[in-house]
Amino acid sequence: MTAANLTTHELDSPPWLRVESTLMATARLLRVAFDARLAALDLNLTQASLLGYVAEFGATTQTDLADHLGIGRAAIGSVVDRLQARGLVERQPKADDRRVWLVAITDDGKEMAARIGEVDTVLRAELRHGIGREERQALAWVMTRLQQNLATAIATTSTISNIAISNNAISNTPISNTPISNTPISNTPISTTTGETQ
Repeated sequence: MTAANLTTHELDSPPWLRVESTLMATARLLRVAFDARLAALDLNLTQASLLGYVAEFGATTQTDLADHLGIGRAAIGSVVDRLQARGLVERQPKADDRRVWLVAITDDGKEMAARIGEVDTVLRAELRHGIGREERQALAWVMTRLQQNLATAIATTSTISNIAISNNAISNTPISNTPISNTPISNTPISTTTGETQ
């Protein structure tokens, strides 16, 4: 099958040839590539991303870091523990709420972040080889649209799930055996302007 056929009839292609599969495979390869290059620094992509983020934006809560990196709060705690054990970050109490801990970068962490930046620059240049600026911009635009569509799909799925759970709860609720009251309905008219009885 030619590239033209894949482009024209992409939706008719088998699952492993569709754009979604290509994206997932590319994402996996990106992680493998970064992990391989960062191994020389005894880091992986998640750890390097955390260091880079804190180096750029300053002390950050673990919750915000977890949201930024797209991993769970328990997992982010383990990442911070490893980096702290190496003296690359430190936990600091938040000034206005000492129940909250901030993750701040150390001087050694700043030096490591600079080395990470060098690895990133070299690898990105290799990844972009033969891909022009306009192509990269078009790809970024498509990825942004895809992310928006995914966010909508996830929200829709969540709404459907909530409705299903609600309907299931209603269907499983036993009908009350309490007899209907024989009290007559009041004939007092309701005001159409204030909603109060007249």
